[in-house]
Amino acid sequence: MPVQVLNISDFLALSPKGQVLDVRSPGEFLQGHIPGAASFPLFTDEERKIVGTLYKHQGRETAIEKGLELVGLKLANFVKHAREFNKPLFVHCWRGGMRSGSMAWLLSTAGMDVYTLKGGYKAYRKHVLSELSKPYKLFVLGGRTGSGKTDVLLELKKNGEQVIDLEGMAHHKGSAFGSIHQPPQPTTEHFGNLLCEQLSLLDTSKYIWIEDESRMIGTVNIDEAFFNTLRKSPLIVLQVSNEYRLTRLAADYGTAERQLLDQAFERIKKKLGGQHLNSAMEALNNGDLKLAAAVALRYYDKAYDFGLSTKEAEVIWHFEPEVETIQAIGQELREFVQIHLDKWKKSD
Repeated sequence: MPVQVLNISDFLALSPKGQVLDVRSPGEFLQGHIPGAASFPLFTDEERKIVGTLYKHQGRETAIEKGLELVGLKLANFVKHAREFNKPLFVHCWRGGMRSGSMAWLLSTAGMDVYTLKGGYKAYRKHVLSELSKPYKLFVLGGRTGSGKTDVLLELKKNGEQVIDLEGMAHHKGSAFGSIHQPPQPTTEHFGNLLCEQLSLLDTSKYIWIEDESRMIGTVNIDEAFFNTLRKSPLIVLQVSNEYRLTRLAADYGTAERQLLDQAFERIKKKLGGQHLNSAMEALNNGDLKLAAAVALRYYDKAYDFGLSTKEAEVIWHFEPEVETIQAIGQELREFVQIHLDKWKKSD
């Protein structure tokens, strides 16, 4: 059956009914890919390098001949593994050129229902950057370290609010301690792909809740256009007691390996100062996690307060819950924002 070539909009609309096959090399896939795609490489990283070098120095025909030589022995396996998906196949490479065209022809010839992406992954990345530049309606939840912002957002989501968990996608909690208990971070490129996918699942005519972040979450950079939208959106500052924060931090990091905690404190050594670092190490030696957390907050509270003073948010609302449990905070916060949003709209 013939291969159908789709533009990016149709490809993304139809591909959830099948399986996306990314025929780029494993290294290209690791750098970033369409969420949900399976790596189905025509060439290994080394083979791609060989073919690319031949193309550059000896021309197209020589590169094609080498490519056919490398791929020839794999053809039966490609067909066998593709059949295992037992659904329509949506194939793409980098530019929508020879790699995806060749794989699509092979699988189509073998009787499978195959589509390709016009412009390939390059077209997809253009789509991602365009989507992230849109003026989304955001509520940004801020607050000092340990306030439980992520858990509050997840509570809001349980109760029907639209939420995007940036730190969850980034596999990092944003501080020097943020990588503890987390899997490896995605690349900045793939983080953008994941963010775009999450936005596509939401009703963008309504407000979306998101956590206040700096531009960098661990090693991941938030897309500049989206970050600018975040910075200027209504900011709700969650204000809870120090005791509540210290208890949460001690619970969050209480099971972490001592070496990981030492390394995290070492990363903020210059900001804390030697005397405070020694106090933190002594507290850890004594098993007093709350005291160690209190030392860390000397730096993080100052940094957050300074950042708050430079915010460009259209409005900043300070929210102090009456009851300090995640469930109660979530309920009070929804009511608080609705009241302030109504007043804000009336004042415009």
